[in-house]
Amino acid sequence: MTIILDRAKDLEATATWHRVCPLDELELAWGEAALVAGRQVALFRTADGTVSAVAQQDPATLANVMARGIVGSRGNRPTIASPLHKEVYDLHTGECLTRPDLTLPTFATRLVDGYVEVAL
Repeated sequence: MTIILDRAKDLEATATWHRVCPLDELELAWGEAALVAGRQVALFRTADGTVSAVAQQDPATLANVMARGIVGSRGNRPTIASPLHKEVYDLHTGECLTRPDLTLPTFATRLVDGYVEVAL
């Protein structure tokens, strides 16, 4: 597990940050799709005010629908459920909580001067 986290930190350090939208354009517990550097990304603003970014493509079906998923939680872990077959993914790690063979790519986010930025 530590190796994966260290690798994620290395990838974030080499990634390019892209300004996507003002924070106030993201509704709480609602997904928005964005095209970021040619890649479809789904953005979610959760109740605690954090913004998560994941791939728009559903790993189970390969359809670009994740922004229309259902935002929820499992304990203190924020989740997104695919709108098609309801697989549930951890918004921070991309781990699928209902099918261990699936993983949803996640991307680092940050807020700069009221704007959401995503690292790709």
